Amino acid sequence: YPTWKRTLTRRAREAQMKRFCKAQAIQRRLEEIEVTFRELEQQGIKLEKLLRDEDGTPADQKTQWMNQLLYLVQKKNSLMSEESDLMIAVQELKLEQQQWQLDQKLRCYMNREESLKTPEERAAEQEILVQLLEVVNKRNVLIHIQEEKRLSEL
Repeated sequence: YPTWKRTLTRRAREAQMKRFCKAQAIQRRLEEIEVTFRELEQQGIKLEKLLRDEDGTPADQKTQWMNQLLYLVQKKNSLMSEESDLMIAVQELKLEQQQWQLDQKLRCYMNREESLKTPEERAAEQEILVQLLEVVNKRNVLIHIQEEKRLSEL
């Protein structure tokens, strides 16, 4: 077994593990965001009730509650933005995995001698190439979306 094949196999496993670890980290963060959303929602409900029910409270107290409520809304919007980024990252990981799988299939076909390929194998090779291009285009769209979002936030 040539050294270059072992190296490629090892690198493929490492890339697979890296994607898996990244996906786990994203999943954990999404769960944390969900818990934080619920906490912010509860705090917001309490503040809204205080603002509606307390007619005789001092204006300073009402202003403080209103500022707290606005802070909660701002924090929720920030978390929603982060959640959106994470969902894009999930899609990107899926497309990266799909691209890797298609690339492996394509390599198998391309490693065969051209004169020994059947018409079905040539058609399959072309189909895989088309799918690979579609995946690359989808990844490009995701990158474009992230860049537009980054620029709009600036």
